[in-house]
Amino acid sequence: MDFQKLFLHSSLLVLHFAFSSSKDTITMNQTIHDEQTVVWVANRDDPIYGSSGVLSIDQHGNLVLHSYHNLKVPVWSTNVSVEATDTCVVAQLLDTGNLVLFDDRSKSTVWESFDHPTDTMLPGMKLGLDRRTGMNRFLISWRSAADPGTGNFSLQINPKGSPQAFIYWGTKYIWRGCPWPLKSYTDISNVSFVNNQNETYMTYSVSDASVILRVMLDYSGLVKNLIWHEKDGKWNEFCRRFECDCLPGYEPKSPREWNILKDASGGCVRKRLESTLLCGHGDGFVKVANVKVSDTSAAVWASTNMSPRDCEKNCMRNCSCSAYASIDIAGKETGCLTWYGKLMDTVHNGEEGYDIYVRVDAVELGNVFLPSTNFEQNQCV
Repeated sequence: MDFQKLFLHSSLLVLHFAFSSSKDTITMNQTIHDEQTVVWVANRDDPIYGSSGVLSIDQHGNLVLHSYHNLKVPVWSTNVSVEATDTCVVAQLLDTGNLVLFDDRSKSTVWESFDHPTDTMLPGMKLGLDRRTGMNRFLISWRSAADPGTGNFSLQINPKGSPQAFIYWGTKYIWRGCPWPLKSYTDISNVSFVNNQNETYMTYSVSDASVILRVMLDYSGLVKNLIWHEKDGKWNEFCRRFECDCLPGYEPKSPREWNILKDASGGCVRKRLESTLLCGHGDGFVKVANVKVSDTSAAVWASTNMSPRDCEKNCMRNCSCSAYASIDIAGKETGCLTWYGKLMDTVHNGEEGYDIYVRVDAVELGNVFLPSTNFEQNQCV
């Protein structure tokens, strides 16, 4: 059957790109029609057939959703008791993505979507139990990639004993997180776990206001950390364990993409571009141990029979030589492999890797205790 649910939602894309020209509030006698991109669904199990939905505040002060073709019977309502007169109740979509119903006179919150999450956790949202009200907030996956109906998986904070996070398939847990107290950690996001007599919950904030980040429990039961990459115009998964680094003498081309977005695809550039003019003025080599050596497409075998010392001298004589490796060739002698120009795809490879010696200027060489210092991290250049 060809139908589309009306998703009452806060759109991160719209929040980021279009809210300067969009309504963020509605009052009585005003309406809002459908939008795009979903992070929260009101009527996930009560679809409106077609694509015409109307969101408004009724005479009782409730936020209600109707089909455009049937304005008498709501398909969804906040269903709270509000003493309202005329225009005292207002619904507002905040920049946080929280849809809030509040009393415009007292500014007190009557209802908010952050208390009723679907499959997505946004910064500032709490997952867990409020013992004062009995409200338990948790994520429930979509039924499928295209159907936001209630799915099979849930992400919940179990407050019993030492609180911990669980992913459930129905009523059976299939994954358990580390128990409280968790170490709060900071990278692109500040994650914290609160446990006291009033509340047990997990929350997170974003350390850079320009970053758009969301946590989603997808329909297959996987938790995904998604970050918006503006240059690509799409969401990418965010890896908290980011183990890339630049080779000695290099630095990220885009520090923001590297350090905040955890995206190393832009590569690295020399820290001091004028270094190419300083060849023969105190430059040298820094050892990067046990790696899958850089892409050899543009590399040159200077010799298949050359000592490590002579290999270094060979590379030093040519100012275009950016690195060298002295490699034992099975059944033969020790060869000298040299690189000219960019060093691409250098990855730490434990005991099976080779040592590569990267050319650096005098300043960089002075920052290294010894020219043979090991530099054993993943290299994404």
